[in-house]
Amino acid sequence: MNYQKLDAALATALNELENSQETSLAVFIHTEPILNSAATAVLESFGVSGVSSGKDIFTATLSPNAISQLSEQPWVKYLKRSHQLGLVNRRLNNS
Repeated sequence: MNYQKLDAALATALNELENSQETSLAVFIHTEPILNSAATAVLESFGVSGVSSGKDIFTATLSPNAISQLSEQPWVKYLKRSHQLGLVNRRLNNS
């Protein structure tokens, strides 16, 4: 695992997980803008959709093992944890 490519939130989450095969962490994958076919194949093998040359940010839900493998790729700049967004319920009182 190349921890230099992980943001603090992702590194912390990885340390808290027990099962390294469980697909449970939503991440942003920041890559070089021009990916070759081998890099595209690696991303697709981890279930990343919409992979095309020219894009440099992808989202995926990955296992710690997959994150470790991606962190070792030279074309991956860094990996950042994505947080689940929730709905905010607010009532505006016009009284």
